[in-house]
Amino acid sequence: QVQLVESGGGSVQVGDSLRLSCAASGRTIRAYAMGWFRQAPGRERDCVAAISWSGGWVYYTDSVKGRFTISRDNAKNTVYLQMNSLKPEDTAVYYCAAQTSTTYSQFVPVREGDYGSWGQGTQVTVSS
Repeated sequence: QVQLVESGGGSVQVGDSLRLSCAASGRTIRAYAMGWFRQAPGRERDCVAAISWSGGWVYYTDSVKGRFTISRDNAKNTVYLQMNSLKPEDTAVYYCAAQTSTTYSQFVPVREGDYGSWGQGTQVTVSS
């Protein structure tokens, strides 16, 4: 079982940057695709970014392309989400997830159901 703990969230102003971290424990995540999801009040949880096990394939939802960067350090068992030029619509709880059902796949999953392990979430609030 993989335990995931997010950190780095907070309250910022429009245009600011944040870097979220997702530290994994209990098992190495080097074989798994990883994703960042977010959920705003009253909305579904959607995939913001995802990265393959090697880091060679990535996915970004359209609204964050050019502003967010997902990366991973398998040696540190950690995944990151660098968020630049933050907007009020980025306000949400951000969750880290691991696709534990498949290993060493080039496929970058974006559906919530593709992921088996989840963190508790970290709040990001962007004020204008």
